Formats: sequence, structure tokens, C-alpha cells
Amino acid sequence: MDYPQIVLKPKEEGRLQAGHLWAFSNEVERVPADLEPGQLADLVHSRAGFIGRGFYNPHSLIAFRILSSQKEDIDESFFEKRLQDAQAYRQWMYPKATAYRWIFGESDRLPGLIVDRYGDYLALQAISAGMERFKALIVSVLQRILPVKGIVWRTDSALRELEGLPRADPEIVFGNVPARVEIELENGIFQVDLLGGQKTGFYFDQRDNRQALAIYCRGRKVMDAFCYSGGFGIAAARAGAREVVFVDSATSALELAEANAERNATGVRTTFVEGDAVALLERGTPGEPFDIISVDPPAFARSKKHLPAALKAYEKLNALALRALPQGGLLVTSSCSHHVGRELFVEMLRHAARKAKRSVRLLELRSQAKDHPVLLTMPETEYLKFAILEVR
Repeated sequence: MDYPQIVLKPKEEGRLQAGHLWAFSNEVERVPADLEPGQLADLVHSRAGFIGRGFYNPHSLIAFRILSSQKEDIDESFFEKRLQDAQAYRQWMYPKATAYRWIFGESDRLPGLIVDRYGDYLALQAISAGMERFKALIVSVLQRILPVKGIVWRTDSALRELEGLPRADPEIVFGNVPARVEIELENGIFQVDLLGGQKTGFYFDQRDNRQALAIYCRGRKVMDAFCYSGGFGIAAARAGAREVVFVDSATSALELAEANAERNATGVRTTFVEGDAVALLERGTPGEPFDIISVDPPAFARSKKHLPAALKAYEKLNALALRALPQGGLLVTSSCSHHVGRELFVEMLRHAARKAKRSVRLLELRSQAKDHPVLLTMPETEYLKFAILEVR
């Protein structure tokens, strides 16, 4: 089968030949006139020749996403092999798990596709026009690899707008999906809302970091700020914390966190506070101080232009949390903004400590869970930064 050819500008091939999977719109010199968004094509260079086969989208800053560096057909067999390889990797990393991120886009060489497994149910996101075109094929292949009871196609991500794709309510594309499904992880049993929850329903990327937090929690009072479904707080409770306070601005999130806390039946005293965590910390926490404060805010830097404001927001939040902790207290903090790199994250924490007038030690600096592998040639695939700091 012949594929249309997209010609890259001179001197733009180096990053792609080194393994990066995106060609940007300003790097493309020539495109056939009749190409549709998401259509398969070959990316070529006048001097280097064939570079890769993948998706083209004239409506996106990421004009071309490489699926393969080989001249292979992008068909049902191609997708089946990639999906099987990705599943085998997750089974290697988490041998007993039935809930995990199955496909992490570019890191699994399926750019723009997210697949999360929740036991007998799957939740999918397509954030590239090319993956949207292969919707029916992907759903069919997934069912063949892993017979499930239901599959949800999530089309509510803001990232779709960058591809010129519409946002819509989640769609059940196979079987039936209950209002909530239940999964069991290393750090708790969780109810998940696949149709209305954030992302695809759960944050698998923090699963290993919740385990890292747990070892510090016995006998301590813990705040889980921006708690969503309560992942960090429940991990702390199960590890023997004496008290956990869950904070979130969304009523639905707190209801889910409370249901999950009850389901885990830890016997730990729990309190649920609806409100803005930053405002709460600014007012000061009444009563006995927290021994551990966990802050896992949403991505403040949605794009590079938002980076300066985002760094200020992260600095303010972390300074407030550090100020609220006593000597020996722990700040557990995250950033899921890929524009905030690891060095910027650490530098921001230095500024926050200075602002809070606290001396701190860095106990741990971590990234996303192993089911979100980082493609070394694509810094964009390492987006989560996680740190545990001790106030001295």
C-alpha cells in the first residue's frame, strides 16, 4: 500500500531521527492538498529519506505523529501487536494487577491513545485525530485481547480541542458500565466513576507514590489536599495514620473519597472538608497541626505561555503548606504539568521553602508510576514530579 508523502523542511530531521515522535507544523515544508485530519501518511526528508509513518493533522500544532519508523502497514495486525506488547509490559510490572494504565500514548508507540483497565471494564481516550479515525478497530482489537463487560470512550478531554476534535459526554461503545466500578490496588480498594470522573476515572500515575508516602504515616495526622477520590489519604489511613483530613473543592470528589474511606474500613478518624485548599491553608489550620500535608493540584501550566504564572501558583501553595507544618513534618507534593520539568520543580520548591522561612530536606524525588513509562527521546512523556520534603 502506498501512503501519501509529507516533506519535512531542511535541517528539521535530527530530533525525529533520534526518536522523537512529533513533527510540528512549522517544520513541515510540503503536504498533499487532499490530506484529511488524522489520515495516514509517510514523513520524508529530501536528504534523509523516509523518517516515519503516522498521522497527519493540519489543524494541530503537532502536525505529524509517528507510529512506526518502519514501512509497515498500519492495520489491525499492527494495533493488535502494539496492544499486546503494552499489556505484557504491565503484567510484568504489576503481575497480579487487574487495574492499570494499559496504553500511555507515545510511550507505547500509539500516539494520542490512552487506555485504562478497571478490572472487567476499559476506559479509552483519543487525543489525536488519527486515533479517533481508528476508534472502531481499536475497540474491536481490545475486546479480542481481553474480553470485558464494558468499554467507555471518553471524549471530554480539553486536549482534543488542540487537535480540532469536538468534546462530548463519555460514550459507552461496548457492553454495559455501572455508575461505579470497584478496583483493588496495592494501597486501597477504590470505587471509580468511569462516566463522570476526572480523566478516565482514576489517577493510576500516583499508585507507586502512594506506596512511598505510606511508610511515613503511622501514628500521624495527615491532610490529603486536592484529594479527588482520596488516594493519598486512604493509603495513609491503611498504613496506620491516626487521623486523615480530605480536602477538595468538588462535592462529587468528596463524596467519592468518603465512599472509598468507608470501603477500606481502616478505623482511622476521617474528616471531609469541601473548599479550596489554598484558601484553607491561608486561613491556617485550626487545632493540632498536621504531621503530613499532601498537595496534588491540577496542572497549573496547560501550555508554555502559562508557565510563569503556574510556577508562582505552585510556589504559593507549597510555601503555605510548609508554613503550616511543624518541625519534623512532611510535605508531600506533586506537579502534573509537563511544562514544569524536574529542575524547575525542585527550584520552585527551594523558592517555596525560602518564602515559608523553613529549612527542608528532600527525602524522595520521584516520577509517575511504572504503567506510565517514559520514552527517553520524548521529555514530554515524563510529566509527573513528586517529592517528599521534611521540615527541619
